[in-house]
Amino acid sequence: GILFNTGAGQHILKNPLVVNSIIDKAALRRTDVILEVGPGTGNLTVKMLEKVKKVIACEIDPRLVGELQKRVQGTCLANKLEIKVGDILKTDLPFFDACVANLPYQISSPFVFKLLLHRPFFRCAILMFQREFALRLVAKPGSKLYCRLSINTQLLARVDHLMKVGKNNFRPPPKVESSVVRIEPKNPPPPINFQEWDGLVRIAFVRKNKTLSAAFKSSAVEQLLDHNYRIHCSLHNTVSSFLIYYILFLQLHYLNKPFSVLGVENNFYAIFFRQEIPENFKIAEKIQTVLKDTGYSEKRARSMDIDDFIRLLHGFNSEGIHFS
Repeated sequence: GILFNTGAGQHILKNPLVVNSIIDKAALRRTDVILEVGPGTGNLTVKMLEKVKKVIACEIDPRLVGELQKRVQGTCLANKLEIKVGDILKTDLPFFDACVANLPYQISSPFVFKLLLHRPFFRCAILMFQREFALRLVAKPGSKLYCRLSINTQLLARVDHLMKVGKNNFRPPPKVESSVVRIEPKNPPPPINFQEWDGLVRIAFVRKNKTLSAAFKSSAVEQLLDHNYRIHCSLHNTVSSFLIYYILFLQLHYLNKPFSVLGVENNFYAIFFRQEIPENFKIAEKIQTVLKDTGYSEKRARSMDIDDFIRLLHGFNSEGIHFS
């Protein structure tokens, strides 16, 4: 038999009762195209092929690809199976209606976000995860497990914990317990720039028990937001007075045509530079003002929900502070 590589997350689901339960919960349709990641020896794959139009199985291990091909060879299921060999994280996802998989656990987080940012939308995903990861996905504000993963997933999808799966249902058994989760993308998605959102949430959850006032006093955070603020200002015609005077100096020196920044009708610079960043500008003060004005200065990320972060992001953005 095959020697499974547990370091690569190869734990084959062997219990047919669990396989059937996963398939029932996926509510598969005859017309469905199913994406399966890490099919292993095909216990789940073969059962799905009996119920759907097509299964696209993505497998990185050529030995397991061979096992899967042998299993369907010469049967009526063979022409309904498409096998893609390679790393799913480095591959463009194909079109599919639903995703059903006993995932290699080490790719859980990046794969979830690859799925949720995939277009066109799929109906749902039924996925096997390590138990603690599954509980983080569904954790609510105030819970010990509530984290950046929880809020980012729940922003983009409805997530439900379906069932626990003990380690003895696998060959070889993993060291941890597992759970099956249903993920249903929100369609339409929330009208939020996800890179902006994730930038804010990342800062807030670095130390989720700290107040936001304290979390945003990090020098690295202040440098990042100051850099982004100045880029935002330059794109929206706000520059420092030093730059205005420098350009005017160049104009005077090389063109010998003096202009005043103020009040000259045909002066390009008077139109272009509408606002100045004060010389004594401090991003730290602006950040703390936004936190205070929005009412989140003394709040902690661990207890804030999606609506709280949406309001906070809007507060920062409306003051020209951006996170991406």
